[in-house]
Amino acid sequence: QVQLVESGGGLVQAGGSTSLSCAASRSILNINAMTWYRQAPGKQREWVAVITSGGNTNYLDSVKGRFTISRDSAKNTVYLQMNSLKPEDTAVYSCNARVANNYYWGKGTLVTVSS
Repeated sequence: QVQLVESGGGLVQAGGSTSLSCAASRSILNINAMTWYRQAPGKQREWVAVITSGGNTNYLDSVKGRFTISRDSAKNTVYLQMNSLKPEDTAVYSCNARVANNYYWGKGTLVTVSS
């Protein structure tokens, strides 16, 4: 079992920055992958960024160069730094942890980007 708690987000102006945190209840080094997803109003959920236990990262094309996923294993926390935000980045951002074939989700945090 993994409990995930997201924090951060809120209202941001277009072009601005914000950072999200996802705190896990266990060592993230033993979690196969930690992924940030988002779901915009009226749209399907999509993955945004992933970091594996080995530290490899990957990003949705539309956020490459603007978002950065990172981790602090001492704090069991994964971060998503979001820069140059656009109104289309508005969504509920959720953290996901994959442990073998099990998936765990946080409740999500809302990011609203105003134009």
